[in-house]
Amino acid sequence: MRPGLCTLAAIILLAAFNAPMQTPDKLADAWEADHVSRMPPSDVRHADLKKSLDQLKKAGIKVDQVGLSFANREIYQIEWGHGPLKILMWSQMHGDEPTATSALIDMFAYFQKHRGDKNIRQLESTVTIRAVPMLNPDGAELYQRRNQQDIDINRDALDLRSPEARLLKQLRDDWNPAIGFNLHNQQYLTTVGHSPIQATISLLVVYGDAEKTTTPGQERNTRIASAIVTALQRFIPGHISRYPDEYTPTAFGDNFSAWGTPTILIETGGLYGKDEMYLVKLNFVAFMTALESIATGGERDQSPQPYLDLIENSSGALVNYVFRRANIVSVTPQAATDPSTFAMADLGCVTERRRASFAAPTYIRMMGPLGGLRGLEEYDASGFNVVQRFGTTRTGELAELLFYKRERVIDWSAPDLEKNSPPDAIFSAGKWFKGAGIVPKR
Repeated sequence: MRPGLCTLAAIILLAAFNAPMQTPDKLADAWEADHVSRMPPSDVRHADLKKSLDQLKKAGIKVDQVGLSFANREIYQIEWGHGPLKILMWSQMHGDEPTATSALIDMFAYFQKHRGDKNIRQLESTVTIRAVPMLNPDGAELYQRRNQQDIDINRDALDLRSPEARLLKQLRDDWNPAIGFNLHNQQYLTTVGHSPIQATISLLVVYGDAEKTTTPGQERNTRIASAIVTALQRFIPGHISRYPDEYTPTAFGDNFSAWGTPTILIETGGLYGKDEMYLVKLNFVAFMTALESIATGGERDQSPQPYLDLIENSSGALVNYVFRRANIVSVTPQAATDPSTFAMADLGCVTERRRASFAAPTYIRMMGPLGGLRGLEEYDASGFNVVQRFGTTRTGELAELLFYKRERVIDWSAPDLEKNSPPDAIFSAGKWFKGAGIVPKR
């Protein structure tokens, strides 16, 4: 019998003694009870990861240094299980995309703590998992997408100019895993289709060629992705999308699939009103659902339709804040004779991605009639004159906004406007610094 058929036969034999899959609620409760990640993922640096890996080693999990980054930071691989099906997972190849790194640490800690449970023993004997958390530690340290060579590692699968890309390819080639999980973050304002609904999780079963040739591995991954969708709909109904599947010849997911490791892409976005740790929990539920569907054989009976029915994600329809019908005041140094120009407009404002412990600047992204745009928060500013704190209200400027009730008489050309004419409300760094509730929320 061929090796691949031997592996399949072994998995089918193991599946005959299946423990039932844990429900999504039970997995979420397990994360709440047992997660070891404590700080927001965006605040996790390389030194913090090393501490977490040391704790995993002390708990008995195999952790090895497998390479070095361009700036000589250690890159590690975690290994767990001894089953015939090989699975490779990697996170944070973009340094500012950290959610899955924390979820991986939580997952392996959970495995070891519950290694006597029937479902974990079954998983351990069915699969061998290797995971590379924080493939791009230099980018993670600087909290930037690219590595320290200014290379996008996820576009370096063929040229292999970066040591991180060379390492990832070597790990795949030396081990030849059956399934890959490529773990990323997408933008916080990514949406489900062209709707204003945030895409909290996007999935993609990655093809290995431009023709989108279907393989048994790709069909299996579609069923696994469907199991993930079904589980996560329990927590984020309507907030799951499909990532665009244009073939990218230089990307790792596409090439992993082409090289014989069909890959599932998981992209974590945002969810208004929920913090980063909630997203870690969703990742944990997704990973555990995928792995248990393999170990129990549940993926074979899973309909592919939940994944196939997903709407492709998009961007441009959503911003963090919209101030509707504001009476914009533009104050200029040349305002001696005509100190102000008034224009009714909507303001669309976007907050940049930053570490949780850092102040995140908010910028004016769009001005004008923005009827097709939606904000996670919207305010009716029609009763206010609005001036940018430093005098220039235009796109690209900080959304540092002073709000004055329109019935007030203000000398807009006066020096130190904010001091001499205190505003009714101040919106600064994405928060109401003064006058919260005065500008009506829509």
